[in-house]
Amino acid sequence: MRTNHEIDYRIIGEEMQYVEIELDPNETAIAESGSFMMMDDGIQMQTIFGDGSQNQGSGLLGKLLGAGKRLIVGESLFMTAFTNAAAGKKRVSFASPYPGKIIPLDLQQLGGKVIAQKDAFLCAAKGVSIGIDFQRRLGTGIFGGEGFIMEKLEGDGMAFVHAGGHVFERELYNGELIKIDTGCLVALTQNIDYDIQFVGGIRNTVFGGEGLFFATLRGPGKVWIQTLPVSRLASRILSYGTTNRKEEGSILGGIGNLLDGDGY
Repeated sequence: MRTNHEIDYRIIGEEMQYVEIELDPNETAIAESGSFMMMDDGIQMQTIFGDGSQNQGSGLLGKLLGAGKRLIVGESLFMTAFTNAAAGKKRVSFASPYPGKIIPLDLQQLGGKVIAQKDAFLCAAKGVSIGIDFQRRLGTGIFGGEGFIMEKLEGDGMAFVHAGGHVFERELYNGELIKIDTGCLVALTQNIDYDIQFVGGIRNTVFGGEGLFFATLRGPGKVWIQTLPVSRLASRILSYGTTNRKEEGSILGGIGNLLDGDGY
């Protein structure tokens, strides 16, 4: 039996998705500030410290500590609770912040805990705890792309995270090992052994263009992987936005665009 609020949902859209959550009377969904899109009349909004879960603690100090943990993982100090105060079912929707996919995570089916990259959290049923997870290995913390700290989602309710590009789930059997780009890791279940491995080889290091380290993931457990980390997307947009191509608008500019693959 779930202790968190039990919510129904559907995910709508392809590249710019939103999740529509259906709330029974007195049910509550919590969301990251800025993710709200729309809601039915009869739903009440309330700004809260932290996530409002039992793990947050009671009293002002407990709430401040819970909210402070969210700052460490890159989330905002406040969250918003959306409660159905009407007699019938009502719906509230939350939108993804950039092109990608929304991933539904049933924490009850995933062992009660999922570790995610920072800034991945979108919304959840009330009762889900959003905290921090320290990486025990020094190498993982320094070179893992996410620092010493990742985001921890705990409870037995539904939580929703967002990642860039296409996102797929990979289940690893006991002892199975995969290596991925550190920025492509979205989330993993608690039994996955997560570490960092040096790419090796002077040519790979200097000329490979793929970074110096892999994330190594060993099963058993589930892993969610994204094809387009937001950092990669932002750097590509920044490179185009700050490059001053003097030949643009001329015949040479057109040739140059064809050569570099931009001549569509």
